[in-house]
Formats: sequence, C-alpha cells, structure tokens
Amino acid sequence: MKITTRVLAVAASTSLVLLGAACSSDDSGSSSSGSASEAMTSESMSSESMSSGSMTASAMADPAANLVGPGCAEYAKTVPDGAGSVSGMAQDPVATAASNNPLLTTLTAAVSGQLNPQVNLVDTLNSGQFTVFAPVDAAFAKVDPATIETLKTDPALLTKVLTYHVVPGQIAPSDIAGEHTTVEGGTVTVTGSGDDLKVNDAGVICGGVQTANATVYLIDSVLMPQ
Repeated sequence: MKITTRVLAVAASTSLVLLGAACSSDDSGSSSSGSASEAMTSESMSSESMSSGSMTASAMADPAANLVGPGCAEYAKTVPDGAGSVSGMAQDPVATAASNNPLLTTLTAAVSGQLNPQVNLVDTLNSGQFTVFAPVDAAFAKVDPATIETLKTDPALLTKVLTYHVVPGQIAPSDIAGEHTTVEGGTVTVTGSGDDLKVNDAGVICGGVQTANATVYLIDSVLMPQ
C-alpha cells in the first residue's frame, strides 16, 4: 500500500516494554515490536470473556445495528458495499478489515510496517478481541510532519502511539462512555453519548463498526499518549 501523506496510528505493547525499548538499532526495534505483540496477545486473551458480554446479538446479526456518530451516513455513502463497507468489514479481522477501508489507508500503513519496517502489528491485531479507536486519513493530516519523521525511525515511540488506540476486549457503544485502560498502559476517556462521543479530544465520526474480532470507532484526530 502506498503512503501518500502523513501516517501514524493503532496496535500493540505495554508502557514498560516501550519505555525500556532502545530505538537506535534494528535488534532493539525487533525486540520492542515482538514484546509488544506478546503483551497485546496476552491482554486480549484475558479479556475475551469481557468482550462476549459487550457484543450484542443484534450487532452480530446486523453489523449496522449499533452504529453511532454523525459520520455514519457519509461513511455508508462513501463506501456503500465491498470489503471496506460496514457489512464487509464485519467479515474480516480488524487489521485486514481496515486495509480494505479507503478511509483508513494511513492507519493501515502505520500498523503494517510501511511507515516503520520494525513495527508490524497486523498478526497481533488480527488475533484476540479488541476495541480500536481508528483515526481516519484526515486525522493524520493534522499531525506535525516532524512527528511523522520521528515515528519513521523510532519503533518504540510508534508502537506506544499505536497501542494507545487499542483497548483489550470489545466494547459496544452502549458501554463505551467512561475511562478505559489501553494496551499501551495509559487511559483514554470517552465522554458523551449517542451520536456525540469524544475519545479524549477526538470526535467519534462513526463508532460501533464491527469486524470479526473487534469493535471499531472511527475518530477525527490521532490520540497521543502522555
């Protein structure tokens, strides 16, 4: 997939792994990414019972049943069918589903090793159960170009940012408000209700999008861990 603009966004590790990771060599980058994947897989496995309670039968039967957000109608209009549509994404695990969505090309590049070859979280994201706050392409356009350049050479920092967008277990829109601990180790706070939700300062464009193993919330800004 070709990277045309600024890139960043979603997937796996813990704060201790990231803080301890050295970013100056290929070996340290590989260690950081590998440890992140192991930690993320472990957390997702421990939260599978929680995810089953958060997913509703209606969402499983009808992927559009629990959609919330002011941009859902526009999303449906932009991607009415195919693998990147609401119904299409429900058929694939989250990293694969995101790669098929034309609104998530930069996020896909960030998690698949195209932004930084030492960070590839596709297999990890496609396993387990997750809630993913997924910045759309326009969200990446807001990021300082200098930050993007740093992420290209700092695998630990990129992993830290990506994993801050991922919460173990699937959380439905009816339960999403509140504070959630991310795979990165920090917390995100979701406020509002219905079609007016925010994740920290990022607005939810369309949430409750189902994939085979995750619940996705498309957001309008990239989340930055503290």
